[in-house]
Amino acid sequence: MGWNRLMEHQLKSHAVSGTAMAVAAHPDDIEFMMAGTLLRLKEVGWKLHCMNLANGCCGSLQHDAGVTARIREVEAREAAAILGATWHAPITNDLEIFYNDDLLRKLAAVLREVVPDILLIHSPSDYMEDHSNACRLAVSAAFVRGMTNYATDPSKAAVQHDVTLYHAMPHGLCDPFGDPVKPGMFVDVTGVMDVKRQALAAHASQKDWLDTTQGMDSYLQQMEDTAVELGQQSGRFRCAEGWRPHAHMGFCAQDANPLRDVLKPYYAP
Repeated sequence: MGWNRLMEHQLKSHAVSGTAMAVAAHPDDIEFMMAGTLLRLKEVGWKLHCMNLANGCCGSLQHDAGVTARIREVEAREAAAILGATWHAPITNDLEIFYNDDLLRKLAAVLREVVPDILLIHSPSDYMEDHSNACRLAVSAAFVRGMTNYATDPSKAAVQHDVTLYHAMPHGLCDPFGDPVKPGMFVDVTGVMDVKRQALAAHASQKDWLDTTQGMDSYLQQMEDTAVELGQQSGRFRCAEGWRPHAHMGFCAQDANPLRDVLKPYYAP
């Protein structure tokens, strides 16, 4: 048995399968910062779910908002399929991700339906408000999952189930003031970088948009450079994704850390 197959066999023999969900602001955000960890969880038998809160309608200089949203839905669905994840429809437009009652009730309904054990979300402080607001909404939606008197839209019954939240690194690995943000833990994504790249490349409409509007000369190369930089920070891996665990209160047991427990060979504190 080859090394990779032996490692996968050992992981599966010790891991308890569960459900992991990534919630981000826009199509391609998950693929930039979270997809490698999702792929590692899939290797040990976990079910995957992906949801972008916004439909990507502003991500074009050539097409109107309606056409752009349709293009980006096709791309997001393809990316989710590459990852082996269930895709969930967005609930608002770009730059309309606000921390409000309407969006919170919609997102809480999805979380009650999926019942994730792990929830991967944006950094609380990132370079744009859509990301930060998406983070706040995801945290609150997870918090109200078991509140029977909190009505969701559509109506979903409350669930009594632990969920552990992990914040991804902000883009550029710094906060809006340019100060570095350091992970609290790392996941080795070296062996899944090819699939991570394929999933990000599915968002083909974004190449020219990001080049022109945000100075991302090559969004694929930037993703890989970020993974290499995080790998260097880990001191162990060639490529990595970085995570900061959210406080446990209201979500899970104090010592809960399923990323550590089920991805031991790929985990570094």
